Amino acid sequence: MRDERGFLLLIFINFLAAVIYLLWNAVFWVTFQEGKGTEDVGENRRSYFLRFIVMLLCPVVAPLFFLFSYLIYHLPVWTELNLWDVIFSKERVRIQLKADEERERNVVPLEEAITVNEKTNLRMVMMNVLKGDIQSSLSTVSLALKINDTETSHYAASVLSDVLNEFRSNVQKMYVEMQKEPVCIEVAEAMIDYMNQILEQRVFTEIEQRHYIQMLDEAAELLYDYSEGSLTAKRCEGICMRFLEEREFEGAKKWCQRLSELHADELAAYTCKLKLYFTMKNRDAFFEALESLKESDVVIDYETLELIRLFS
Repeated sequence: MRDERGFLLLIFINFLAAVIYLLWNAVFWVTFQEGKGTEDVGENRRSYFLRFIVMLLCPVVAPLFFLFSYLIYHLPVWTELNLWDVIFSKERVRIQLKADEERERNVVPLEEAITVNEKTNLRMVMMNVLKGDIQSSLSTVSLALKINDTETSHYAASVLSDVLNEFRSNVQKMYVEMQKEPVCIEVAEAMIDYMNQILEQRVFTEIEQRHYIQMLDEAAELLYDYSEGSLTAKRCEGICMRFLEEREFEGAKKWCQRLSELHADELAAYTCKLKLYFTMKNRDAFFEALESLKESDVVIDYETLELIRLFS
């Protein structure tokens, strides 16, 4: 009898707690929220009524579950973090742009478009080229000057004119600055890198090309006299190739020797000699340089390896 009375008492207490929970939340609290203009009042009443049913069907367990859920939800550890004073560096954000697949499908090399000479595709390719790094595409753009489409030729001529005029102006300013005392090594370095990028594309007339190569040589001589460490293998190789392209063998030979002197353990020191002696048709010197390369510990790239296989 005592067990039955205890069970009935527990059921009564559970029923009383469920009724109090329903009245407090579904009547008083929801009515108060409705007076404040809160939305979804009807939805809140429905949820409280469903909880009331669960508490009747699952005595003790359901009320305890809802009680602990309320306590856990309102503990400080679960509260939303206040990040108002946190500053995120925008420099660390890398934006990934979606690829323009439609545009990429229609991209072909400008040389092919010029060969086909189909006006619509040629103009589209030309505009895509002009949107990119135009300074590295001058030799390709210059090919468009000889085609029949006047609009494309006009695009090419306008761009070339602007870039080359800018080049002339910048080089002249750098050259004047380089001549000042004390010697500014940074200006000479920037001048060599800037001029090599444009001159290697051979977009100037022969006379103008030779003139700028002489200016390039002066800047390199200044570095050789005042800061040999600034004459990297890439810079020496570029100067040597500019002389070799104009078949000025004395200048090319001078910078080949200096490249070997300053960077004897670089592959460029050997490949420049090979190109020089091959252009000069100096067979003995060519094979002597080739044997020196084969006996050295220099790491060889694929192109040079194929050259060795061809002449071995």
